Amino acid sequence: MKNASKPDQHMHLKYKLCISGAAETGHCAPGALEKAKELGREIVDQGAVLVTGATTGEPYWGAIGAKEAGGFVIGLSPAASEVEHVKKYRLPLDYHDIIIYTGFGYAGRNLLLTRSADAVLIVCGRMGTLNEFTIAFEDDKPIGVLTGTGGLADDIQDLIKRAHRGPGKVVLDSDPKTLVKKVMELVKRDKVTET
Repeated sequence: MKNASKPDQHMHLKYKLCISGAAETGHCAPGALEKAKELGREIVDQGAVLVTGATTGEPYWGAIGAKEAGGFVIGLSPAASEVEHVKKYRLPLDYHDIIIYTGFGYAGRNLLLTRSADAVLIVCGRMGTLNEFTIAFEDDKPIGVLTGTGGLADDIQDLIKRAHRGPGKVVLDSDPKTLVKKVMELVKRDKVTET
């Protein structure tokens, strides 16, 4: 019988990568949705779980890519219930395996979303994405920015310079596969391994 207090050495938890990006994508660069979908697929190919804000736009397309690749997707909703999620917030239910109804609105959901992830990946983005970015930056989390997708993603490098707080653990790339690989390297470097 295995000791319940000591985990099986062959068992490990999957890394959780969050896609943060514009829910309304009219201002995003052409091809940004397809790049978000590629990001979702690559997260799965790297053996990780996708976490989203259970919303529309870039995170939703990331969820589609992850599910098409056979992955597992967790959504954190700002709503307190499924009914509120659909009727008040007008958010989707599909392409997620689990949706956690936080009941904390967008600001509270953003905090839980970024804190529950091992890393945050930014695609395009608006004010909510900026909120998730600054939380992850303050928490010293690995952050990947998919450049060339428009919106906030193309302004982050300048924001970091103007903030005078150092570079943080931020990596940038215009290729979804390369970006996820760079982020996974940072995540694995941060993880404590038990012997």
